[in-house]
Amino acid sequence: MWVRSTLAYRASFVMTVLGGLLVTGLDFVAILLMFSQVDILGGYALPEVALLYGLSATSFGCAELAIGSASRLGARVRDGTLDTLLVRPAPVLAQVAADRFAPRRLARIVQGALVLGWALAAVDVRWTPVKVLLVPVMLVCGAVIFSAVCVAGAAFQFLARDAAEVQAAFTFGGQTLLQYPPTVFGKELVRGVTFLLPLAFVNWVPAAYLLGRTYPLGLPQGAAFASPLVAAVCCALAGLAWRAGLRSYRSTGS
Repeated sequence: MWVRSTLAYRASFVMTVLGGLLVTGLDFVAILLMFSQVDILGGYALPEVALLYGLSATSFGCAELAIGSASRLGARVRDGTLDTLLVRPAPVLAQVAADRFAPRRLARIVQGALVLGWALAAVDVRWTPVKVLLVPVMLVCGAVIFSAVCVAGAAFQFLARDAAEVQAAFTFGGQTLLQYPPTVFGKELVRGVTFLLPLAFVNWVPAAYLLGRTYPLGLPQGAAFASPLVAAVCCALAGLAWRAGLRSYRSTGS
């Protein structure tokens, strides 16, 4: 329904997507401006930073397209309209994801994919079959990890009810964090996004193998291939959090 309503005004949809491409592209313009003043950022050259940027932006764009509407769950909890989703013969999480589905979010995916394509062509990497396969694995696992964070944030809104900005701090904030090399951040922050909220497995850790660089925090070599396992664990934990939050829902009492 939401896709049909969006495409009913195709010129408006095209202009919205183009505007989204322009706005999201400003993030990478900021990186280009930095590299107009320096040649290396945290030991990484521009194509390597562009690779990190493209991986994080594309993965997050896919997650935002699929589950980004969950950030509005708090509003439904506050006004009691979540009740209408509970009585329908469909999973509540699927309905929350489909609520006000916004195809305009394709802009972030396209923009991230364009930067990623340029980075893959420009970066100095000795490509092997394993490295070639690792790129789509990173994108899929990154999207799953970001989606799990979105679901966990939505589950938190069952309790906080007005925590959309808190959720955004970990989703949009995490995506922005991953655009830059781990070497520019303090070790405590890197530990936090590696062991507590494992966003580092979206791109930092597997990209280190791809680029032949030292792993963050001296992780073992096999850590580059742990993204599928991390994504599965994140999904399991997010699912538990969602079930607990949904069971705690008591409507508005009106």
